[in-house]
Amino acid sequence: MDIKTKRIYEDASKNDGFRVLVDRIWPRGVTKEDAKLDEWMKEIAPSTDLRKWFDHKEDRFAEFEKKYNKELENHPELIEELLKKAKEKRLTLLYSAKDETHNQAVVLKSFIENK
Repeated sequence: MDIKTKRIYEDASKNDGFRVLVDRIWPRGVTKEDAKLDEWMKEIAPSTDLRKWFDHKEDRFAEFEKKYNKELENHPELIEELLKKAKEKRLTLLYSAKDETHNQAVVLKSFIENK
């Protein structure tokens, strides 16, 4: 299984494999053409309430991770779809957050790898 995370603002690469945007809201300043997505899976992104509560505050990340993992438990079919993709070829989870270590894609990657 090969999963990586990457900011949507970075250039797409052949090495990205299957590119999935895991944000609920479309990233500012990125056209659909520039995104070069294979899929936009907004349903797997954190709920609006959780996203707003977290507000990308690093001190809330541990609690955010717990809450988001609980939300992910409610989407077994989406997790299964991502697992399948990751077994076929590299899966790149795209996100728009500036913080590369405290975001939903990092939590999602860990969740998938532990399945």
